[in-house]
Amino acid sequence: MTVTWEDLGWERLTAGVGRCRLPGWDCTAGLVLSGSTALVVDAGSSLAEGARLRSQAQELSGGRVTHLALTHPHFDHVFGAAAFAGAEVYAAVGTDAVFAHERGELRADAVRNGLAVADADEAVDALVPPRHLVSGEWTLDLGDGRQALLANVGPGHTAHDLVVLVPGSPEVVFCGDLVEESGEPQAGPDAVPSRWPDALDRLLALGGEDALYVPGHGAVVDAAFVRGQRDALATRFGVS
Repeated sequence: MTVTWEDLGWERLTAGVGRCRLPGWDCTAGLVLSGSTALVVDAGSSLAEGARLRSQAQELSGGRVTHLALTHPHFDHVFGAAAFAGAEVYAAVGTDAVFAHERGELRADAVRNGLAVADADEAVDALVPPRHLVSGEWTLDLGDGRQALLANVGPGHTAHDLVVLVPGSPEVVFCGDLVEESGEPQAGPDAVPSRWPDALDRLLALGGEDALYVPGHGAVVDAAFVRGQRDALATRFGVS
């Protein structure tokens, strides 16, 4: 029997593209299928969660996860990355330095937000720098005529924000935490508030008016929502 997106608790957005909302922090993980290959967007908050995501992605694709894109270096998006051994891992330039030199801060943030100490320790010990660092735009050829565009549009939510555009009708943009729907966008100590509205302008220019925008947390939104959040952030931080 063929397994559907819904069978595994995923939301199908367009043909071969979907996402799921993970428990705990309502963090989004994305999936782009092409033949028997798969691109996963973000890896969850622990090795166990990453392993579940990989298993479900492989079940839906009928093949293996070949690519993993990390939208930004926060624990709830990257701590499952080591579960994707063998996948080509992509992230914004600078993510490698965070993984190498700020592991203690990542662990502390995870534990402070409720991740079990043992899970945080396991994830930090297994964390390795992404192989591919994106400074501008990078087009991934996933085979069978499908591509995905990785774009370093930050800084904003962090100094290292990557979005993933999947062409189609409609186009789908995985925004990471540059966009949040289930709560006010979070600006922690690693945010760059003065640049955040500019990052959202670049994100909107990539996706256009008719795209589906997938926030790092919450329900899928449209361009008007992203534009409204952009303006609210500009007002909040006193930038144009």
